[in-house]
This record gives sequence, C-alpha cells and structure tokens, in this order.
Amino acid sequence: MTGETNLQRLLASMTPQLLPRIYVFATVAPGVAMPDGLDPVMQFREREGLTLIVTEDEAKSAGLAGTFRCRMITLDIHSSLEAVGFLAAITARLAAAGMGVNPVSAFYHDHLFVPAERAEEAMKLLRELARQSFATKDLQREEVEAIASGHMASEHDDLNSVLDPR
Repeated sequence: MTGETNLQRLLASMTPQLLPRIYVFATVAPGVAMPDGLDPVMQFREREGLTLIVTEDEAKSAGLAGTFRCRMITLDIHSSLEAVGFLAAITARLAAAGMGVNPVSAFYHDHLFVPAERAEEAMKLLRELARQSFATKDLQREEVEAIASGHMASEHDDLNSVLDPR
C-alpha cells in the first residue's frame, strides 16, 4: 500500500479524528535515558536531544517539563509519504485562522498537534476544507484555482475586474 497522492482526493476524503488526551512536547538531553514508563506517541532524535510527544500526565509523572499543550488530530486517510501539498494546504488553512500547528507524518496517516484550547476550532476548519475540496474534486485545475482566488476563468476578465478593481 503506497497511499493516496492526489491532493484533491486527499483533501476531499480526509476525515479528521480528534483524540481525547492532552499532549505536550518534551525533550531529553543527549546521553540521558528516556524516563521509564513513558509511551511517547512520537520520538525524534536531534543533536540537541530526544524530542518526545507524550501525554501531559506522563510528562508530569516523569518529571519532564512539557511545552505546547495540544490535542492530536489524525487525518484518517492513508496519505502517501510522497504526496505533494497535503499538509501545506492544511497548515495554510489553520495559519489563516492564526493557529499554530505541529504536523507529523507517519507511514499511514498525518497527525496534527494543535493548541488544546483551539482543537474544536481546528476540527471545524478541517471539516470545512474537506467539504470545499469534495465540492471541487471533479473540477478542472484552472476552475479550482479560480474559485480559490475569487476570480472567474480568464474568459470572464471583464467580471474579474469588477471583483478585483486593482
């Protein structure tokens, strides 16, 4: 299974799932063992240390200082690791709402870590993006771009000038 690469299908078919727990990002210095009892949802080794995404409760129990209280949203579609633009479209939509997001791609799915207090808002934005993409998935690329930019196809430039008098 290689996963979906078509951007329109990815956006239209994604089903965001909000997980119930609160997560934090924590770090362990190089050469220091990860505390016992941790079950990170993600770990990534950098030269500065081991980054962990763990539940807030796990971080507290292990004596780790966690940062970025967040909720995890799983985009329930098997996206290809070679898909182009999927996370860019999603993070751009959240950024337009002034929302920071930390995306993580795994083999089958993409996961978004969004501020805990804005998780429901993120879900609403993602559902809207999926609905809009579903409605346009059968359109030609130029038509989708025209809709996204707020302009009609080039044969209607006279009307476009009314929409954008620049």
